[in-house]
Amino acid sequence: MLWTSRKPGASARKGAAQQTTKSRGDAAESAALAHLKRHGLSLVQRNFRTPGRGGGEVDLIMREPDGTLVFIEVRLRASQRQGGAGASITGVKQRRIVFAARHFLLRLGSEPPCRFDVVLIEGTFDGPSPVRIEWLKAAFDASFSF
Repeated sequence: MLWTSRKPGASARKGAAQQTTKSRGDAAESAALAHLKRHGLSLVQRNFRTPGRGGGEVDLIMREPDGTLVFIEVRLRASQRQGGAGASITGVKQRRIVFAARHFLLRLGSEPPCRFDVVLIEGTFDGPSPVRIEWLKAAFDASFSF
């Protein structure tokens, strides 16, 4: 007999919770994408990830009409408790986004003007009140070193 530290059915419940979190994240990215498109940006790539563990990810890579490449982090929080969506973008998170952006730029061969934006979404998509979307242009930069 194999011993397990989990109660029967625990892994199924965990998977269901993760799917709910993923679906909420996907809905937030879709809302951010629609918002940014309404403001004239075009999608270059969604969910760009660097290979390997400990790498980075960029939720949305978009292009401004003037050619500026915009790397966008989307953050969703149900409420302002614990600082809201903006408080969750730590220095470590910023470094991972910059790392992924540099990885992406290496594939291009030339470096266009770039910017790091954040789209903050607060509220729930299935709740009675509408979500609030805030787009922060040039929210951080890549000037720090690794």
